[in-house]
Amino acid sequence: MNDPVNRTMLLVDIERFSDRDDVEQAFLRRMLYDVVDRTMERAGIDETLRLRADQGDSVMEFIDPNVSVPQLLRSVVSELPAQLRAVNRMASSAAQMRLRAVVATGFIALDERGIWVGSDLNHACRLLDADLLRAALRERPGDVALCVSQSVYAGIVRHDHPGIPAEEFHEAILATKNGPLPAWLLGPVPAPGQAAPAAQPPAGVHFTGGAPVFGGSFVMGDQHGVSGGRVVGDVVMGGAGGLPRSARTSGGPAPEQDGPAPEQTGTGPDTAGPRARRSPGASGDAGEGAPR
Repeated sequence: MNDPVNRTMLLVDIERFSDRDDVEQAFLRRMLYDVVDRTMERAGIDETLRLRADQGDSVMEFIDPNVSVPQLLRSVVSELPAQLRAVNRMASSAAQMRLRAVVATGFIALDERGIWVGSDLNHACRLLDADLLRAALRERPGDVALCVSQSVYAGIVRHDHPGIPAEEFHEAILATKNGPLPAWLLGPVPAPGQAAPAAQPPAGVHFTGGAPVFGGSFVMGDQHGVSGGRVVGDVVMGGAGGLPRSARTSGGPAPEQDGPAPEQTGTGPDTAGPRARRSPGASGDAGEGAPR
């Protein structure tokens, strides 16, 4: 591995990239390259002063330490959204693009396979992937959510350089898989714990707890779905604590008895006893209906 070198890092990621098909993804990648290249050009950063690493749905730019960080940050704050608006105006609704961006500094090195590595780069990637930054982009009316690392804020942003609105950056602690990381978010900070909207359950009847009641019939205990059939009459499912056995016939609850029920006699269908009487369409196992 080569010796680590100091670089300014710009990381840009496309929102919901994996939701697109292959043709749309290829188009979005070209759009992303164009937007980042124009942002760098407007900052006056020559191609010889930056190296790019392609991550599929994102790009990472490693910029020479001799390039002015305020110059880069001004361009990211103003030109990146402007360039993105320009390409989105010409794109179809399926090819609209929104971006998360991180500006950080630190030491990186090339390993034996030509891949950039380093703890500072790992931290920048964690910021880019943090749920809080994703939530910020979902909340924004614009198409870019930007955060900067603690070192960039302390060394650049807080000094209120022209074109860098220090008062619009807000401190936030981003939860990552490596633990909490401090960062500074451009714009309002989303409410803590905010997550993506939960998917709605499919149409139908859903139970998440309790004892459902159907027109006077009770369902208790562990149930295993009724599918493909119908159950008529009073249905009681569950173990101890359920209704008395004598209440399970369609005629309604019977008076309690002190002793066991007398044995039924006879051979006709009307004298077969409570256990032998089934509601039409019900299977032998409680909770499993027969096919219609």
